[in-house]
Amino acid sequence: MFKSTSTLRVATSRPKKVRLGDLLVEAGVITLDQLDEALSHQKKSGQRLGRALTAIGAISEPEMNKFLAKQLKIDYLDLSGLELKEDTVKLLGEVHARRHRALVLKSDKDSLLVGMADPTDLFAYDEISRRLDRPVRVALVSESQLLRTIDIVYRRTDEIEALAAEVKQELGEGEIDIEQLTADDDTDDAPVIKLLQSMFKDAVQVKASDIHIEPEESLLRIRQRVDGVLQEQVIDGRAVSSALVTRLKLMSGLDISEKRLPQDGRFSVRVNMTTLDVRISTLPVQHGESLVLRLLDHSANLLTLSNLGMPPDIQRRFATLIEKPGGMVLVTGPTGSGKTTTLYSALNRVNHPTTKIITVEDPVEYRLERINQVQVNPRIGLDFARVLRTALRQDPDIILVGEMRDKETVDIGLRAAMTGHMVFSTLHTVSAAATISRLQDMGAPGYLMAAALNGVLAQRLVRRVCTSCKETVKLSKGQQAWLTAEIGKDRAKGLEFVRGRGCNYCYLTGYNGRIGVYELLEIDDRLAEAIQREDAAAFDKAVAKKKSYVPLTHCAMQYAIEGITSIEEVIRVTGGLDEDDPLSLSGQLVGDKTDARDNVRRG
Repeated sequence: MFKSTSTLRVATSRPKKVRLGDLLVEAGVITLDQLDEALSHQKKSGQRLGRALTAIGAISEPEMNKFLAKQLKIDYLDLSGLELKEDTVKLLGEVHARRHRALVLKSDKDSLLVGMADPTDLFAYDEISRRLDRPVRVALVSESQLLRTIDIVYRRTDEIEALAAEVKQELGEGEIDIEQLTADDDTDDAPVIKLLQSMFKDAVQVKASDIHIEPEESLLRIRQRVDGVLQEQVIDGRAVSSALVTRLKLMSGLDISEKRLPQDGRFSVRVNMTTLDVRISTLPVQHGESLVLRLLDHSANLLTLSNLGMPPDIQRRFATLIEKPGGMVLVTGPTGSGKTTTLYSALNRVNHPTTKIITVEDPVEYRLERINQVQVNPRIGLDFARVLRTALRQDPDIILVGEMRDKETVDIGLRAAMTGHMVFSTLHTVSAAATISRLQDMGAPGYLMAAALNGVLAQRLVRRVCTSCKETVKLSKGQQAWLTAEIGKDRAKGLEFVRGRGCNYCYLTGYNGRIGVYELLEIDDRLAEAIQREDAAAFDKAVAKKKSYVPLTHCAMQYAIEGITSIEEVIRVTGGLDEDDPLSLSGQLVGDKTDARDNVRRG
């Protein structure tokens, strides 16, 4: 929150020019040699002296900012704690905000409070004052915080809306001129191209995993999935949708004349030094075609098992499973729950020069050295089953099958696991225990599963509470009732939970990033016997007695207890799972946080 104006020390007139380097040396904060090194670095990089000093490690950015604020007799503000108003911030255009490293923080009757990364830049101050045409008061802010906040508050929603209006005006109310649309293929000036560029830049900025383009009778919805939740923007005019669909179909090599049948395609695009592999799916709907663009960032670093966020006990047991010489390990969960990332982290661990690894995927989401990766193509008959049969003749040690989609693929995978190969794959099930019945529904015989299956890892992703606006929260009556029903009144009594208030860094959602929630079921002799007999009751009873098995809900609840996520997120992600769990949550958690943590992790 802002401090009151009376307590803020801000420049009420044009700042004075100061020689930062000399002041730092005179105060003994840096040495003369460090100043000379920073000046040399400044000449090569073109950075300001302050940035050069932090780059060479002579002083940290917070230390330098506190020193400079003291010299200028102004406040040094932490942007993460400020609540900014969109109309106030946008009094200064994005171009000038980025160029001059400045942001309008507050407006009152007499003046504007502007945060600047370098208040000694007199040219920037004069230019900002001229453009705002109001008296300006200055406060010092961290440059790194400033740039991050600029990325957040200057979302491209206005730009997208303006470009969409331009596209609508260019197209008019008539039919789309396809020839004219494709004629400008190599130019960046066409409004539809600019609109697409803004959409992709905005998606990269907020780390969206999908873009949804959904036409309705008189408007267009553009929705982005960020941290698993859709964020919506509504644009006036359905003609814009037709132009976007046509352009995207051209980019992905689809048939622009076919609007009655679904189509799938792909293309690559480079956005702000990030290379995206875009998978496009079209679906005929009442008012045109709905498109979903899946954005795969191949420049992202592949996670290791230790960086996935698995509880240590599950990570250790899962590593033991994947390093066995043969058998099958399945990772289950809904679409977008991180199954592929987990499997690739497993492959990364077992990828050695002595090991032959083949993957069969749709699509290939990560690229790894020394691994033979095959992209399936059902249109030419190159489906999972066919590639898998061929892969077995390539002398592999490990095979990854992107998904167990049909009986033939399941049968080949299980038999490969029985004959000395290690097989990794994914399946869509609500829990690890439900995997066996799902495989049975797909026609897998009990004796084959019992002999081949080593273990099942089920997972979900829950959103992390934003650390910049985290606060303790009192549960609502409904949440308290849910918690009491799960763990009992006495055990729920001493627990505290948090939520995100919503700030600039989390786009006012209260969440920033996600973490995995896991349950691991290893198939031991007792479980294998129940699977072989296809005795569901005996299987559930054996799972309930297995001490190492901790259901997903327990793991998610532990994150809430530790303040990593909120109780709302636990309910949203795990709602309905308890009905399928052989274990109930009751008796697994205790009121004391330390005891609860130990109890949950031990199962």
